[in-house]
Amino acid sequence: MSEKDREKIKKIAKLRALLEKRVEDMETELNGLKTLLSMIDTTLLDQSFKRAKITKPIQTTPKQEESQLAPSESQKRGIPLKTVTGDLLAQIFIEKDIVQITLAEDKNFDINTPPFTSFFVERVLAKMREKDKENSSKGKLDPEKIVSFDIKQDQNILKEISIRNLRPERTRELKSSIRWTLEKMYERMKQKN
Repeated sequence: MSEKDREKIKKIAKLRALLEKRVEDMETELNGLKTLLSMIDTTLLDQSFKRAKITKPIQTTPKQEESQLAPSESQKRGIPLKTVTGDLLAQIFIEKDIVQITLAEDKNFDINTPPFTSFFVERVLAKMREKDKENSSKGKLDPEKIVSFDIKQDQNILKEISIRNLRPERTRELKSSIRWTLEKMYERMKQKN
């Protein structure tokens, strides 16, 4: 091998090392950006709920709410979700790791009314399922325990939402999310009429 060929190989090897370093740096930056985006999403969700709680106070005391969120395994009861004015939006039934949300019959919640799909389905339910799948792939969660959900509708009118494998620590988040979502949908419905 000539001296010229050796120099060429040396330069290629250096270039390869530089590219590897650059790829590593970019992967680190990408991971940092993903973490930052996740933190921003969490902050936005928390702030949204705080505003909803300020403008529409919860009608139960914290101790009552906690007892409603942790029913015994054999117990299934409805938790009403109401507006500030007392209009019933839905009933939440919790039994073991299954949550069933039955929409009020006198309200015609259209599935296409924001923020149902964009927020509740994509940002809450799908994110929970995504985290569970990630934990399952890391061996931290049994694949049979991944959150799943079913949305029942009659034409475009929401009737019922069933969520399986919802762990107790997520129940409060789900309850806050669906209450906020239904309140926003109900406000839009009233504006149209």
